[in-house]
Amino acid sequence: MLRRIARRASLVAIAVFFASCSFSAQFVFALQSSHYHFDEVDLGGGGFGQSSSTNFQAFDTTGDLAIGNSSSSNFQVESGSRTPHDPTLSFVVNSTGANFGSFTASGPTTTTATFTVSDYTSYGYVVQVLGNPPTNGGHTISAMGSTDISHPGTEQFGINLVANTSPSVGANPNNGSFGFGAAATNYNTANNFRYVNGETIAMAPKSSGSTVYTLSYLVNVTSLTPGGQYTSDQTIVVTGTY
Repeated sequence: MLRRIARRASLVAIAVFFASCSFSAQFVFALQSSHYHFDEVDLGGGGFGQSSSTNFQAFDTTGDLAIGNSSSSNFQVESGSRTPHDPTLSFVVNSTGANFGSFTASGPTTTTATFTVSDYTSYGYVVQVLGNPPTNGGHTISAMGSTDISHPGTEQFGINLVANTSPSVGANPNNGSFGFGAAATNYNTANNFRYVNGETIAMAPKSSGSTVYTLSYLVNVTSLTPGGQYTSDQTIVVTGTY
């Protein structure tokens, strides 16, 4: 018997940036010690400067010799025109719904959803998932509380954020040119799935360009799983770290 699951992945953009809520923002400077710090550093003839008089004010910049990110285990430098040092965290849900269609006890059913995170001038961010497994009336598909592979014929609901081959679904985080995002432990191993409400599923250890994450969803059912329409909502919470 085929059973249908309609899934609403309500990846709500609660890109929680506590600096704009009840969080007292502390700016992070690239170069500092107990005696000095550099807010922004201009080298050469480029950069971003201010000129003013009693009647006028201007901000100016010239061409940059080099742009981009350079980093080590202790430092990170963004080269290019001078930019504001205010922390910025942005979060976009690229696909707000995921539909499993029909599924059967003879094999796994999968689907995906994607979201994008970018983070500027902070120590990085963490991504958490909140919500319940798919439910139909009084029956809920069992969440995978420990990391495991797919077992067709056994009730399972899990996710990960990497490319898988068994079953074939998903993609690794796409960091483009300047991203540092990665799937978190328990969600970063191919063909292994898990779902724990409130757990961290992704993170960046430092200021990062855009990273596109693909959430891979897995559902397995038994021959006795009640038929009907199953629904579930997840909320993605992104928090900047300092």
